Amino acid sequence: MEITWLGHSCFSVKGKEAVVITDPCHPSLGYSVGKLRADIVTLSHFHPGHCYTEAITSEFKEIRGPGEYELKGTFITGIATFHDAVRGERLGKNTVYLLEIDGMTLCHLGDLGHLPSSELIEAIGDTEILFLPVGGVSTIGGSTAAEIVRRLNPKVVIPMHYKTPDLIGDLEPVDKFLKELGIKETVSQSKLSITRSTLPASAQVVLLNYPRK
Repeated sequence: MEITWLGHSCFSVKGKEAVVITDPCHPSLGYSVGKLRADIVTLSHFHPGHCYTEAITSEFKEIRGPGEYELKGTFITGIATFHDAVRGERLGKNTVYLLEIDGMTLCHLGDLGHLPSSELIEAIGDTEILFLPVGGVSTIGGSTAAEIVRRLNPKVVIPMHYKTPDLIGDLEPVDKFLKELGIKETVSQSKLSITRSTLPASAQVVLLNYPRK
């Protein structure tokens, strides 16, 4: 499996049978996603930074909310959550997606805005790779994100939805999240190539670079 960060909450996940794009972001956020090809596109919610499907040039299946889906050897479960800590009253709903690809379970939390309940933790279950918003302001921040890592105990944590030099918007940088986990040094990489046999034994934070303009 090959995972590439395209900016904000948008990733390309390339498995053996399908390519999944998560939350394609609008160019107005400052990221240059270019023209993308995908078999499946998941949308956690419908704010402009997360549903720019115009970037996808191939034919694709769009997943828009909670439910169970099976497409091209990929199993997807959408779980209803909220974009804020007041049950969606301020920012609306959010969908967390579980993606079963190449023998691994990936969890994309979208714009989760609250600490998961015990029911949500149970629904997510064992996940190998966690895509985790850490920038606060409109989602969970660094301290809550760190607590989620402790509760879910994934093998790989990929931070997303935080302040970068190109982002047009007000989010916190990734540093606070790293500090909460006691991580002092990290090395960014352009993409993550991983199989079930190469998963780390314990939680590892992976910082990915995104394509620059």
